[in-house]
Amino acid sequence: MLKITFTLISAFLMLMWFGPQHKNSGTKKQSASYTRVDSLPNASSWPAELKITHFAGPNLTPSPACLAVAPNGDVFVGVDMIGSLGKDPGKGRIVKLVDSDNDGKVDKHSVFAMADNPRGIIAKGDQVFVLHTTFSQETKKASGMDLVVFEDKDRDGIADGPSKPLIQNISSPKFLQSRGTDHATNGIRMGIDGWIYIAVGDFGFHDAVDRSGKKMTMLGGGIVRVRPDGTEMEVYTHGMRNIYDVAIDPYMNIFTRGNTNDGGGWNIRFSNQIQSGEYGYPVLFQHFTDEIIPAMVDLGGGSGTGALFMDDSSWPEKYNRVPMMADWGRSQLFIHRITPDNATFKQKDEEFIKLSQITDLDIDGAGRLYLSAWAGAGYSGNPSKGFVVRAVPQNWTYKAYPDIKKASVKQLVTLLKSGSAVARLDAQQELLTRPAKQSAKAVWKIAADKNLPLYARVAGIFTYAQITGADGVTNLLQLVADNDTREFALRALTDRKGNLKNVPIEPFLKGLQDASPRVQIAATIGLGRLGRVESAQALLQVKVPASFVPPAKGVEGPHATPNSAIVPPHIAVRSLVSLHAVDACVAAIGTENSTIALWALRYMHDPKAVNGLISAYQQVKDEASKKQILTTLSRLYKKEADYDGSWWWSTRPDSHGPYYKAITWESSPAIKAILTQEYNKSDAAGKQFFADLNSRHRMEIAELGDGEVAAVKEEVKVDLDKIRNKKGQVGESSIEDVMLAMAKINGDPALGKTLFTRQGCVACHSVTKGETMKGPFMGQIGSIMNREQIAESILKPNASISQGFASVVIDAKGGKTYMGFITQESASKVVMRDITGQLYTIKTSDIVSRKELEDSMMPSGLASALSYEEFASLITFLSQQKK
Repeated sequence: MLKITFTLISAFLMLMWFGPQHKNSGTKKQSASYTRVDSLPNASSWPAELKITHFAGPNLTPSPACLAVAPNGDVFVGVDMIGSLGKDPGKGRIVKLVDSDNDGKVDKHSVFAMADNPRGIIAKGDQVFVLHTTFSQETKKASGMDLVVFEDKDRDGIADGPSKPLIQNISSPKFLQSRGTDHATNGIRMGIDGWIYIAVGDFGFHDAVDRSGKKMTMLGGGIVRVRPDGTEMEVYTHGMRNIYDVAIDPYMNIFTRGNTNDGGGWNIRFSNQIQSGEYGYPVLFQHFTDEIIPAMVDLGGGSGTGALFMDDSSWPEKYNRVPMMADWGRSQLFIHRITPDNATFKQKDEEFIKLSQITDLDIDGAGRLYLSAWAGAGYSGNPSKGFVVRAVPQNWTYKAYPDIKKASVKQLVTLLKSGSAVARLDAQQELLTRPAKQSAKAVWKIAADKNLPLYARVAGIFTYAQITGADGVTNLLQLVADNDTREFALRALTDRKGNLKNVPIEPFLKGLQDASPRVQIAATIGLGRLGRVESAQALLQVKVPASFVPPAKGVEGPHATPNSAIVPPHIAVRSLVSLHAVDACVAAIGTENSTIALWALRYMHDPKAVNGLISAYQQVKDEASKKQILTTLSRLYKKEADYDGSWWWSTRPDSHGPYYKAITWESSPAIKAILTQEYNKSDAAGKQFFADLNSRHRMEIAELGDGEVAAVKEEVKVDLDKIRNKKGQVGESSIEDVMLAMAKINGDPALGKTLFTRQGCVACHSVTKGETMKGPFMGQIGSIMNREQIAESILKPNASISQGFASVVIDAKGGKTYMGFITQESASKVVMRDITGQLYTIKTSDIVSRKELEDSMMPSGLASALSYEEFASLITFLSQQKK
């Protein structure tokens, strides 16, 4: 997981892995007073209303990748001494920490279980769920990633035996073996609906299998969910780059912190994840942004890690009921103030707790928040780095959490109404183990009680739905009549596909016309899950806003600009595709619902769809409709190749879209025929329209021309060997002496800017968005690293290699050899930049062999010729780059 060192290159590895930021967009410190300390034994700053104490150090929790806290306060930490790029098994474990006297210090500890590369933990009763990398005992190579469950029924702090797998192969083993877990599957969290939600990185997976034997493949990242018994695995959202965790609120709103476009700064984006939504990475989010749900904000450079929705009434109101998002790159825990925006949200972010390379956070049933920090443990773990802290409000007092196993149904129901999300979920899960008749009756009273807070009623609804299954439909339908609970009742009715037999369609059709946008979305999702194609006519009536416009040619679209108006038609389209409503969509062409019908048909690679489009084209008269149909047909000319787990698009993929590994299919000849026929009839302006379609959708139909012109820029050529061999004050000193000197010398940033060019940095780095992106982008480095970290990264470039910028040697046909780093990669070509800045394009069909080297392309000794004053000027200039 965490590829964490203080090298400049390693910082960008984290940025590209978790997702960075090149500006501070909206991020600001609170006006409240903060407690600050000079070093990082625990935290460097936090609000004065909180008390933060050191809980555990590297002697117990070195290299902590993740953590989870049981409702009673037992802390489970995932120790990862393999790290993100390591490949040797036998170094991971789950450590259990107990504070038995509640003084904020560990009293007991045990190695709960061995698990390599732990990436997510949930502690629930006697069960501990863990997501981790698996290794072959024979080859010692990574064989996949599994979601497993350990049990500790005797509660001795040690798992009773081997784990039981719930999902196997939920990350592609090929890339776990070649790269490690840097883009693999990550955090897990349970919602009040009883599902386990899994943050899947953009390695994706092929043929993951759950306990029912269901197999599933996902190209790229997103959220997958599964029941706690390992059944009913399904995709929840798709199109994320490398999310590390999810935050889930009491109403099942889900939030993530993910990455943006590669090569352009690797920014963090904060998103509301809406079920069935498509978020577009990497093929839609730049040039097809009309088709995605955009993020709420682009946060600039950083590296998103753990996440939690804080919902605990023992905390101050100003820090309660908010998503909290950890950012390793900024060593910062952020709060996002969310406000409703129709069916989604807008946000305002602010700094909260500063912690050295924070990795994860979780809270117990008594209101104690625990946070883990990597603290410079490096790409492959470090036995002397890493810690856990505890945070509580200043006026907090410990209240013993009940033994849930000994609680009566009446006591559990009381907990289900509490102000703690942890307690509500814990009570729910225990109620599911009790006699169904008694618990269902008690829970129903909560769901139906209009005098209770909505969060308690929602907990009651989802608990009741899980207890009763298909038998609970009649009562849940009663709650559809209640304005406050309609959204959640509709959602609960279709939440489990095995319970849909007796669910009527009428409440969902009526919900499409509801005054509440949130009810509309719940109804739309429900119709897609019900699978009844007769609902297509109603879905086609969802209005498409004027903002449904593709970006101009060559322009990156608004992928991080809130657009709540696009959500209803987007979800309606996803439901139409789920229903495979080809006939209804074709019939709607040329009507007032033509736009949404054609939008949905873009994803229906079915001969019936193609034939219907061609027929409709021949019947419609107006030119605008004809162009819409031709655009849809051109989009259908190719489709995404089936994913088999043998390839990955890399950290810097071709993001042009609309497909990554595009192939033709059985209806491609018919599409080509009508496109070329109409092209030949066209005048010059008409021919340009077809050429642009050919370019935009990458059809590669020679007869249609090509509207795309590649711009070639001259790059700076630098003889780095001459620079390396020069001697100077820096080169004659030890690193320690240089670092001490840098702390005392401010330097001149203007001189530093000159040195940035003179020392050859421009060969592989750019500092402004207008320049060609080369190696790690330096235009935001000052917002991620301080002067000391920047200095160390230049002096020790080989300490780690930045993701996407490892040296690669390619042997090609004709006896040609290329060495450099990959700047762009697609299914058909590789674009490489060598050490002098020269750019090469190599066809994948010409590649004979390809090998990644262990040494950085950034030579050591680049600063050797500089004086202390010059080196200080260079790092000061870089530290001021915070765009």
